[in-house]
This record gives sequence, C-alpha cells and structure tokens, in this order.
Amino acid sequence: MAELPANRSEAVAVDDHAAPNARLQTHNRSIPLPEDEVTSRWEMLKLAYKTLGVVFGGLVTSPLYVYPSMPLKSPTEDDYLGIYSIMFWTLSLIGVVKYACIALKADDQGEGGTFALYSLLCRNMDIGFLSSKRIVPNSRISHANVYQSSQKPSRLGKFIEKSVIARRVLLFIAMLGICMLIGDGILTPAISVLSAMDGIRGPFPSVSKSWVEALSAIVLIVLFLLQKFGTSRVSFLFSPIMGAWTFTTPLVGSEALFADLGHFSRSSIQIAFLFTIYPSLVLTYAGQTAYLIKNPYDHDDGFFKFIPTSIYWPMFIIATLAAIVASQSLISATFSVIKQSVVLDYFPRVKVVHTSSSKEGEVYSPEVNYILMVLCVAVILIFGDGKDIGNAFGVVVILVMLITTILLTLVMIMIWRTPPVLVALYFSVFFVMEGVYVSAVFTKIPEGGWIPFAISLILAFIMFGWFYGRERKIEYERTHKIDLKRLGVLLSDPCVQRVPGLCFFYTNIQDGLTPILGHYIKNMKSLHKVTIFTTLRYLLVPKVAPCERIVIKKLGLKGVYGCVIQYGYADSLNLEGDDFVRQVTESLQAHIEDSSEYVPTVPLEVEEEISDVEEAKLAGVVHIRGKTRFYIGKNCRWFDRFMLGFYEVLHSNCRSALPAMGVPLQQCIEVGMLYEA
Repeated sequence: MAELPANRSEAVAVDDHAAPNARLQTHNRSIPLPEDEVTSRWEMLKLAYKTLGVVFGGLVTSPLYVYPSMPLKSPTEDDYLGIYSIMFWTLSLIGVVKYACIALKADDQGEGGTFALYSLLCRNMDIGFLSSKRIVPNSRISHANVYQSSQKPSRLGKFIEKSVIARRVLLFIAMLGICMLIGDGILTPAISVLSAMDGIRGPFPSVSKSWVEALSAIVLIVLFLLQKFGTSRVSFLFSPIMGAWTFTTPLVGSEALFADLGHFSRSSIQIAFLFTIYPSLVLTYAGQTAYLIKNPYDHDDGFFKFIPTSIYWPMFIIATLAAIVASQSLISATFSVIKQSVVLDYFPRVKVVHTSSSKEGEVYSPEVNYILMVLCVAVILIFGDGKDIGNAFGVVVILVMLITTILLTLVMIMIWRTPPVLVALYFSVFFVMEGVYVSAVFTKIPEGGWIPFAISLILAFIMFGWFYGRERKIEYERTHKIDLKRLGVLLSDPCVQRVPGLCFFYTNIQDGLTPILGHYIKNMKSLHKVTIFTTLRYLLVPKVAPCERIVIKKLGLKGVYGCVIQYGYADSLNLEGDDFVRQVTESLQAHIEDSSEYVPTVPLEVEEEISDVEEAKLAGVVHIRGKTRFYIGKNCRWFDRFMLGFYEVLHSNCRSALPAMGVPLQQCIEVGMLYEA
C-alpha cells in the first residue's frame, strides 16, 4: 500500500503542473478538502480502527493478567503508586516514543518486526550468509522494490561485513528475536484466555482452578481447530470486539479512579495507539491501581474485582472475546513469521496454506498450528498458576524489546545515518531501561521464566541446524559447480542423447550449474531437448512485482536456458503446475523474440527455436531436482558430525519445495547424490 502524503500541502502539490496556484490555495482554510483527500483520510481512520483487532490484541488485554501475575505479599499504597508509575512511563517511553514514533519508521516496505529489521540490514549491507538469497547487482529487481543506499558503508557497517563473528552474532540476535516471537505466540493465548476465564470464579467462588484451566484449554483447542478455515469470515468482528474492550475498560477504570479521588500503515497504527490504546491503558491501569490502594489484597483478581456487579457479565463476555481475538492475532503473527523464515531458508520447510484469496498475508500451517495447540494447552495444564505464565510472558516481551532496540540502533547508524548524539541518547535511554527490566525478569527464571528460554532454545537449535546444513550444502555446490564449458563437453559425448520433452532442472546456485547435473548426465546418458535450469530465488524484500517474477536468459547452448523465479518473503509460492509452465514458456518465447532484435539472427532460426519450445512442451514436461545427502566420513569434526546429522534428520522429514509450487507429483524426478562433508 502506498504511503499517504504527510500533509495537505504535499497532497495538493503533487498536481503542481496542472494547477499552478494549488500550493497557494492550501493556505486558505475555507477551501474544502479535495474529494480524494477526504477519502484517504477516511481510509486512514478505517485502517486505524482495524488495527485494534489485529495489531494491538496482546497489548490491550494486558490489564487481565498484569496485576494478578505479580507476587505481591503485603502491598502498600506506595507500592501500588510505584507500580503504576513504572507502567505509565513504560507505556509513554517505550510505547509512544520508541515504537509509535521511531520503530514504525524502520519498516521493510510495509513489513515490521525483528525479522524485518534484520532483512533491512541485510539488504543494505553485505551481512547475509546464504548467498542464494542475496541481491546481486545484475538483478532485474527495480529500485522501487529494493532499497538502495547511495551512501558509503559506515565504519560499523564495514566492520560487520568483514567480521564473520559479528555477522553470526547479529544472525543469532535476529534468530533469538524470531524464537521469542514464536514463544509469544504460545504464551499470549495461554495467559490471555486463562486470565479471562478466571473471571468465572468471581460470582462462583466454588469453581476450582482446575476447572478454569480445563475450560481455558477447551477454548484454545477449539480456536486452533478453527485455524484451517481462516479468519476472513469472522475477522470483521475482531475490531468491534477490541473496540468495545478498549473503550469500556477505561470507563470502569475511570469510575474507580473517581471514587478514590487513564497486516496496516504506519499512520493508522500511530493514530490507533496514540488516541485509543495509550489513553485506554493509562486510564485502565489507573483505575485498577486506585481500587487496589483501597483493597490492597485483591491483586490476585486485580481486574474482575473492581468491576461493578451490574455490568460484571457483559464485561466478562467482552473480556473473553477480547482474549480470544488477542490470541488469534498472535497465532496469525506466528504463522506469518514461520512462513517468512521458511521462505528465506532459516527454517525447515513446512506446509503453508493461504486461507484467503484476497488477503495475501493470511496464512495457515497445519504442522505449526498443532504444535502451538499442544504447547499452549500444556502450558495451561502444567503451569496453571497465572504467576508462572506471567513470569514467562514477561521474559519474552522484554527480550523482544531489547533485541528491537539493538537492531534499531544498527539501522539508525548504518542506514539512516542518524547523528551520533541522537543515537547515543536513544540507545542509552532504552537499553538501560530495558536492561534493568531484563535483570528483573531474570530473577524469575526459576519461577516460570525458564519456559520461553526452553522454547526458544529448541527453536533456535532447529533454525541454526537447518541454516548450517543449508549453508554447507550451498558451499559444496558452489565449489563443485559445473560451468557452461564443462556442460558443453558433457553434451558433446556421442553417448549422450537429447531426448524429447521440456525439463525444468532445479538448482540452488545462479552463477553456475548444480553438480547434480553432471551426476545425472553421466548416469542417464541423456538430456531433454529443451532444458531450463531453474532457481527459486527468495529476495530480502516483502514482495516482487509480477513483471519481475520470472527472469530468463540463454546459456549459449542449443535448447539450454536459465530461469530465475524471484519471490519476496511475503509472496505466495502456490502456483498451479500448468500455470507455472505456461508463464515460464511464454517468458522464454518473449525473451527469444526480444533477443533477436539486438543480436543479428535469421528469422527462420527464431521461429525454429520457438517451435522447439512448443514441441518440447507438448512432448511432456518433467521437473528434476536433487535429493542430496551429506556423506559424513571418519575425518569429519565432531561438530560437523552432530550438526549435519541433525540437519539430515530435519531434511528427511520436511516438505519438498516443488509441491509448494503446485507441480504434479507424477512429473517430479528426484536424483540422489551424496555430498562429502
């Protein structure tokens, strides 16, 4: 979505040549707004309204569990005022200043979060690892799609580019942030639904904690089982539910205070946070604090206790629905970050299903969904005490904040070129503030805080094992790649036949051909008359324009071509097999015709070449990919033995990349080959 003009003058001045006096007219306040500007402002307000149900779900429902999760023994008025002061300044500094005013500007073409910050750094600096994912100078990706900095790299940027250790540390930080976000997708549904369901015990004190935990588990199981149907049919309810929650909780909070005496555009998120979420949370926490000052031992039920009896059940229903919506938003975010990690080869391939034909970002992964369901239910049933889950949740949130601060500081230094004084001010304020919070939550590791570390450690081990194996595999292929001269020698062998048909031969490298090709030709003694060496190239951009999706080139040998299928990490790989073949062959034919305009070619040769492609397509289409494994010999280091063995376990159990493109299985051929570790 295009970014809206920053002010009225910009919006009118766009048409400066057509209306020379437009710039002067903007100063006359009596002139009505242009219709398109009025429409854009209404669209902005609508987007801000929608963010209530999607972006801020977890934050808005925090009053349900913040006070109940605190281990307060004999709290005093000063204790509660101190706690509220921390809440107020945390929301003001971290929520308003850091996120709403600074972090939202560091989006990766509309995509946000830890992953987007890391990809933004990788795209502007040569700090990535998997070479097949980097953007190279001869790419046809336009400058509109790829952020290019005209400035020379900073000293810090040069240091990180040259230092393998620094690049690995940065990758580890990004992976930790991703793992913590996935952990958030486990803990937020657990603590939100459990805290909301605990409201049943207010009118019915005889209901035990075990029943509340069982009911919460049932709600979550139903929620996860409904994921495969997508959220499009019910998403229109999300914003009204969160809107009702956002606007009713401050009203009840304000009443208590008075008795005792507060997948969207950057602007829409800022509007929603500054004018609804922030004041709502400030007033709600103020109301809770005011009530607890008068009733200091009610903090275990710090939310439902201060709700008037007359509106208790309506608030309970709204709280439960808000908790479900908050859970849904984190589950959807987890699906999204898993998909992005899979696309960039930092996570084993899992099935990703697009549940909406109109919303590209609405995805669902069956394997991830059921793993999340099991872990969420396990967290509730094993650690049913809200305090333990609250401690775990606090560790996740504050570590993600700290990681964001570190990555955002690097963006400010290496990309934005922010003045050093402002960078130092930003880093010193937020790193110290969040560092104090981290030191505080570390004391809670024995009391439930170890849960996210255990989850993140397992996920990080899986991600690093997959990444290490892929890196070693690509390194082997680049070392043993086959160049065009070698291919010509192989095809000149009279024993090698060119058989009818169209072959898509998949390779992971672009500046050469996969060593599997030599293995295939030596053993099969054949190659199809039209062979297209195809590389799936995932770029560090969210989306690639359809016109730039397929890049075709001739390789200098008869019937042999190169093809690069370019995707961003937010793009869909789900293409029908026939549609994929049609798009590639049409692009190939267009390339043959276009190249004839620049290189002197006999028209009959062009027609013959196009005819050969059509005949090969009619003769049959086959897709060939390598099924490679590492041969782990006795001379391998113990680290390689362990990590590559673990990678092979992951690789043998993950999904193939070809079915994700809709390629019929009967057209797929796998060529086995051992790579020496």
